Amino acid sequence: MPLEEQKENATEAQRLEKLWGGRFGDDYLARNQGVFEGRQQFWRTMLSEYTVRHVLEVGCNIGANLRWIRTPDSERVVYGVDISPKALTELRKVMPDVHGVWSQARDLPFPSDSFDLVFTAGVLIHQPPELLARVMGEIVRCSRRFVLCCEYYSPELTEIPYRGQTGALFKRDFGGLYQDLFPSLVLRQQGFLSAADGWDDVTYWMFEKRNENTRVVKQGAGTGS
Repeated sequence: MPLEEQKENATEAQRLEKLWGGRFGDDYLARNQGVFEGRQQFWRTMLSEYTVRHVLEVGCNIGANLRWIRTPDSERVVYGVDISPKALTELRKVMPDVHGVWSQARDLPFPSDSFDLVFTAGVLIHQPPELLARVMGEIVRCSRRFVLCCEYYSPELTEIPYRGQTGALFKRDFGGLYQDLFPSLVLRQQGFLSAADGWDDVTYWMFEKRNENTRVVKQGAGTGS
């Protein structure tokens, strides 16, 4: 990649990180205080099907998902990274057993194969398309087994205007891109989560890193919106 293009990509990433790490991100936090309410059943089902002990959420905000993963009766070791200092302060206050870490998604501060599960929920949609492969690469690198993404789906890359901002929200086939970029990932499960499920009409893909004991089996199918 030419040096000038690399600089442009880094500048765009920094613009979005500054956006989400500042007042715009604080407003998002305020709007979404109660989004965790309906997600318990999804996580209860997933965690009963996939055994994980060490978990990382990239873009955790205030822990709408992590509260169902690091439950009082669970011994899971759970980390969440975010670029919003305010969100991390709130996370540490309400979930002291979760390790909240400030980090950019494109440069995660963990050794390779650190977690049984690494996931995003409504985070890949906010990454610059030019840097998406790098972010996904960091997620795959940090996972020793499972990768999950819950994101807005579109068969083609589609930008959506978002609260007066441009270049801040993109829909696409994130699951297909994971498989194209990382052939070692095996699709285990795919589905759709509506507002009635406590989500925002997202498609989810659960992948497992292929090894000599991994069977290539798809569990269920979903459609995007």
